[in-house]
Amino acid sequence: MARIGFIGLGNMGGGMAANLARAGHDVHAFDLSAEALARASGAGCLAVDGAAAAAKGAEAVITMLPAGRHVEQVYADAVFGAADTGAILIDCSTIDVDTARRVADAASAKGLLAVDAPVSGGIAAAAGGTLTFMVGGSDAAFEKAEPFLSDMGKAVIHAGGNGAGQAAKICNNMLLGATMVATCEAFLLAGKLGLDPQTFYDISSVSSGQSWSMTSYAPLPGVGPRSPADDDYQGGFATALMLKDLKLAMAAAASAGADTPMGERAAQLYEKFADAGHAGMDFSGIIRMLEGADEG
Repeated sequence: MARIGFIGLGNMGGGMAANLARAGHDVHAFDLSAEALARASGAGCLAVDGAAAAAKGAEAVITMLPAGRHVEQVYADAVFGAADTGAILIDCSTIDVDTARRVADAASAKGLLAVDAPVSGGIAAAAGGTLTFMVGGSDAAFEKAEPFLSDMGKAVIHAGGNGAGQAAKICNNMLLGATMVATCEAFLLAGKLGLDPQTFYDISSVSSGQSWSMTSYAPLPGVGPRSPADDDYQGGFATALMLKDLKLAMAAAASAGADTPMGERAAQLYEKFADAGHAGMDFSGIIRMLEGADEG
């Protein structure tokens, strides 16, 4: 088993670090939050007093941070100066493609291999070790990163060169955001037309309108597998995080000259929902806003 430095122990990172410890790795963990550090210690990690201390002597350094600026700062201020030359740097944060490539180039200049490996699956998957990792980096970097990622997930997919993991993540979540809005609209329309929600689910989930938002994450309580809708839209994937990903997608679309009208509309709707005080609610809770809206 390996020594791993883990930096960023929030809702996602805490569960991921715990799974690495359960797999037998020596996890040296750091977070600015004393509470998060205490949880990591209770899960078998060794709490350390800084990002550099986490990175020093590690075979793999994993970061799970809020935004690109945090990743660049932690790498520049701590990781690059402390990491061993043979270490693999694995950033699991969801950030913009340009920053991911810039960080990888900076790592390469220091003789270090780096990958961007954003995740899909949410808090429950992070805790359960069933995340999907979309990985950007060289073949050599992916080969070094894959065993560590496999201890935290059910699927580890090499998407291409550095930045490709982030590109896959933001495209995937743009699709998710748009399909969730459409799924909510369809349930609401079905209800207004007199269809029972469960009956509509039974039909749509095996018909051409089927999507993950319908069959695995239905936005109405009591319909389909258990989802945050059954817990008053608490837990799951926060609206603020969906909005962050949609904004990253819109920035990438503008940079690439891509036309994404559905993604843009989804971003507008989630921004409205978040601004109404629901940033912490699961993103499927947008059905409440749509149900009460006079217009889309």
